[in-house]
Amino acid sequence: MAKTNFNSLIWVVLLCCSIWHGFAQPGGSDCIKANAKSCGECIQAGPNCGWCKEENFLQEGEPTSARCDDLKALESKGCSPNKTENPRGTKEILKNKEVTNRSRGTTENLKPEDITQIQPQQLTLKLRTGEPQTFSLTFKRAEDYPIDLYYLMDLSYSMKDDLENVKSLGTALMTEMKKITSDFRIGFGSFVEKTVMPYISTTPAKLRNPCTGDQNCTSPFSYKNVLNLTSNGKTFNELVGKQHISGNLDSPEGGFDAIMQVAVCGTQIGWRNVTRLLVFSTDAGFHFAGDGKLGGIVLPNDGRCHLENNMYTMSHYYDYPSIAHLVQKLSENNIQTIFAVTEEFQAVYKELKNLIPKSAVGTLSANSSNVIQLIIDAYNSLSSEVILENSKLPKGVTINYKSYCKNGVNGTGENGRKCSNISIGDEVKFEISVTANECPKKGQNETIKIKPLGFTEEVEINLQFICECQCQSEGIPRSPDCHEGNGTFECGACRCNEGRIGKECECSTDEVNSEDMDAYCRRENSTEICSNNGECICGQCVCKKRENTNEVYSGKYCECDNFNCDRSNGLICGGNGVCKCRVCECYPNFTGSACDCSLDKSSCMASNGQICNGRGTCECGTCNCTDAKFQGPTCEMCQTCLGVCAEHKDCVQCRAFKKGEKKDTCSQGCKNFSMTLVESREKLPQPGQADPLTHCKEKDVDDCWFYFTYSVNANNDAIVHVVETPECPTGPDIIPIVAGVVAGIVLIGLALLLIWKLLMIIHDRREFAKFEKEKMNAKWDTGENPIYKSAVTTVVNPKYEGK
Repeated sequence: MAKTNFNSLIWVVLLCCSIWHGFAQPGGSDCIKANAKSCGECIQAGPNCGWCKEENFLQEGEPTSARCDDLKALESKGCSPNKTENPRGTKEILKNKEVTNRSRGTTENLKPEDITQIQPQQLTLKLRTGEPQTFSLTFKRAEDYPIDLYYLMDLSYSMKDDLENVKSLGTALMTEMKKITSDFRIGFGSFVEKTVMPYISTTPAKLRNPCTGDQNCTSPFSYKNVLNLTSNGKTFNELVGKQHISGNLDSPEGGFDAIMQVAVCGTQIGWRNVTRLLVFSTDAGFHFAGDGKLGGIVLPNDGRCHLENNMYTMSHYYDYPSIAHLVQKLSENNIQTIFAVTEEFQAVYKELKNLIPKSAVGTLSANSSNVIQLIIDAYNSLSSEVILENSKLPKGVTINYKSYCKNGVNGTGENGRKCSNISIGDEVKFEISVTANECPKKGQNETIKIKPLGFTEEVEINLQFICECQCQSEGIPRSPDCHEGNGTFECGACRCNEGRIGKECECSTDEVNSEDMDAYCRRENSTEICSNNGECICGQCVCKKRENTNEVYSGKYCECDNFNCDRSNGLICGGNGVCKCRVCECYPNFTGSACDCSLDKSSCMASNGQICNGRGTCECGTCNCTDAKFQGPTCEMCQTCLGVCAEHKDCVQCRAFKKGEKKDTCSQGCKNFSMTLVESREKLPQPGQADPLTHCKEKDVDDCWFYFTYSVNANNDAIVHVVETPECPTGPDIIPIVAGVVAGIVLIGLALLLIWKLLMIIHDRREFAKFEKEKMNAKWDTGENPIYKSAVTTVVNPKYEGK
């Protein structure tokens, strides 16, 4: 019995190592956290989870859920790849008709159902939980694609002048639309309002003629289909020409009732599976869901067709549809809406356009004279954009789009659903990924559809969910391997019948907590059940799982773990070993209880090639210096020591040149090395030899340089090589020195004299210039002497008259 327990313990220790490595793999923790009891539960835990169906895979203490783990972790535990269940999702294209390539004017005359604008048309996706399946969708606008256009007009009194212009719309619009497609049909309908108070006056006179004065108006109505879709423009003109305006009391009109009937009454209207355009023409606002309460109408609109003799007969019974209800029906029936409204209501209908995909708003002139150009512009705007939509997704299924549009424009997220600025003949691509995040409860197949808004073509996708493993279909019910048939043996393990538990279904739920069973879960001389690290189930310990899935309990009594070993630097086993049953198993070149002692001596190698410089021992990768004078990581630092060269300088000098301080004691004190004389420095040993080597250059007593090398061989013998001739400096040459000094003094004297002479010349020239300047500025006084008197006296005769 002891031997059996010992062997079991060995297996557990080995298993601990495998589990530790397995849990270290990315994603393995998600698989283990799932606590999967079967292969089906395992593969639903994540796309990287696999189930080992090998019968002898589990060791003592391991629960059945340990079969579920990351693929690499299972392989590291010893599960061979061909014993691992890991089904993958696939895609299969069932219908892949090429998009249509044709040009207008060709002899090829295709029916609308033969024209293909979207590819592929049908495919099957097998989805595994968390694993996306991606396929490419191509869309190409076909040239000369058929168009059905239904003109829905407000015939309240304010639209009287508009009706006159619309009466000739058929042939004119037919002519313009022929430039776009050779297959064009047009229809006409009109609307006013619900035929109850307070929307209209219900007096008999007003019911016959709701207009005032001498105006001849037709009786009020909710919606009337005047003309089914036709390719005859003249018929359109004739029937519309017979129409008369009507009237109502309030400003908003009942246009939503009419839109709903146009959308759902496809057979009566005559819609084909082609481009469907609905032109909604009005000069007023609209009633919507809830407004019917004013007339006592509370039943919500049922979204069904109620046309009798081309008249909507249930306007007094059902409320107006909501905007969301209209969006749903217009989308289901692939109808693109063009709101042709007057300037006054542009803002209202632009807000409505934002709520209705594939719709456009155009400004209608006061008398609808611009309606043809408005329709053509709106059609071009709508057809230049493709927007993908999908039907309702099953629970847990998500879908992502990525678009590859014209001119290298790509989009993701919501922008990945659409491409803009598409011309006829342009081809765009979409990358669509479908992901199942969970399996349906019953695992049944589902179908979703993807289509471009406003187009009748669609892609049908059949979704098949991978919720079980292949090996489960090969299970053996009431297998003898499951304790006398108490379970189904599948995928290497027992799936117990109801009321049975245990790895082999050997216990009933009534026996689980009995004391007899607990005795098998206690170690010898211990009162602890499963070492307090597990539960005793059916007489066997099932070890607890820790919050950190990398930490594992194991062993027959859950007595082992892989996280309570000695630590170093904060790491289990110093990061240099594996914790097995609370004991570190070190990697090569490491030892110690925490694997913190390195056996690698490279870090102890000194610069001279010796371990710890020959002055210490290498312990756990660190030098322990035995010579107290030396320290440092390699025992090379000595604050009080001379260098190798200075230490042996005197002995080398006395032995090689018979001089120096140790000349008299040389024979006794300098015998610890062998010496060899060489001719020159080039003959000295060079670095690279096996023995550590030091090159030295020292001065002798005569101030001459001598060169030698010092090395220690493998036998710890010192060897010295000395250059036999020292390099002594030569004496100075006196004559050149004296001649140079004298020449220098003479030259300096001459230079000083020249400088003095030059300064004197400059000074004299300045003084002379100053004198010349003063001379030029001198002024001489030429006036007479003030004390001088002339000897001549002049007297004038007063009687002299100058005659």
